[in-house]
Amino acid sequence: MSTILNAFLDENLQELRDQGLYNEIEPVEGPNGPIIKIKGSDLINLSSNNYLGLATDEDLKKLNIAAVNKYGVGAGAVRTINGTLDIHIELEKKLAEFKGTEAAISFQSGFNCNMAAISAVMNKNDAILSDELNHASIIDGCRLSGAKIIRVKHQDMDDLRAKAKEATESGLYGKVMYITDGVFSMDGDIANLPGAVKVAKEFDLITYVDDAHGSGVTGKGKGTVKHFGLEKEIDMQMGTLSKAVGVVGGYVAGTQKLIDWLKVRSRPFLFSTAVPPGDVAAIMGALDKISASTELHDKLWENGDYLKAGLKKLGFNIGNSETPITPCIIGEEKLTQQFSKRLAEEGVYAKSIVFPTVPKGTGRVRNMPTAAHTKEMLDDALKIYEKVGKELGVIQ
Repeated sequence: MSTILNAFLDENLQELRDQGLYNEIEPVEGPNGPIIKIKGSDLINLSSNNYLGLATDEDLKKLNIAAVNKYGVGAGAVRTINGTLDIHIELEKKLAEFKGTEAAISFQSGFNCNMAAISAVMNKNDAILSDELNHASIIDGCRLSGAKIIRVKHQDMDDLRAKAKEATESGLYGKVMYITDGVFSMDGDIANLPGAVKVAKEFDLITYVDDAHGSGVTGKGKGTVKHFGLEKEIDMQMGTLSKAVGVVGGYVAGTQKLIDWLKVRSRPFLFSTAVPPGDVAAIMGALDKISASTELHDKLWENGDYLKAGLKKLGFNIGNSETPITPCIIGEEKLTQQFSKRLAEEGVYAKSIVFPTVPKGTGRVRNMPTAAHTKEMLDDALKIYEKVGKELGVIQ
């Protein structure tokens, strides 16, 4: 190895460890359900994005296997050569119907969606108004576009209006986009889309909503745009197929013209092999389940409200979450890491989230209850939270 590279890695890895910022990856031994096994121990799982429990659903497993038997394990090419199977077209029609738009395009991941769609529409002559707490994939997608990035104070419509006015009236930019998460994954709050749409109409902004944590969760499962009834007002809806949907991939939904453009200009679509057919079949099955019944959605919210109330009663700082996402904000990074470690030792897996994912001094253990959890599991988790919280002085 290069001596310069070796020195760089030694110094910086040790610095992360000293600051409590080094993330240890702990493999899950088996399925990622409400109970997981790590290092031979069964733990109550409060760190999964598998909101509706569909990642381990038996019906979806059967659909996946059947599609593998019919199509094989891979698509065999990029979408623009001969990797577009008839099942991909069926999925995109179903996604458009699910999101209430004219059309949709599927990608290999949610991260890929933001890298693809933002840079396909925006360029160095444009400007992007971006909420300051937007996900890393939005930030990277904005950077890749080359557009001027203008940070907007979190959920502050007055600041959005002032910066939209300045950007559009400056004459410096060809197009101006406002981009926001639908549900903010670290705090669990929901974007003020009605306020944003009002500003966007006034200044003719392109509107883009990353609904990775809203699809399947808000709007009775149809997402945050549906929650507010704004399907005809938001230009670009992005979502993942790996969280509430339980499989893998992502999509962008919008007008037919937008999707036609993304199919010829979004680089991950052009240069990456398509989503495997087994996964596509499982995704469609998941969308059918979410559309047919709100049972899983309702159970998710019931469990989220139950856990949130229990943690708040114990005295934990859970922020201002409006969704099942429930952070326990600890603050100092090393204490946050220690808190998460002690939870695991007692039987709860709730991963610590520290800088750079969240600002320094706001370290937290983020809880993600799912529709698959039972009340008994959540009660056991609350007892462990109480024990560890008092032991470490986080609560009285």
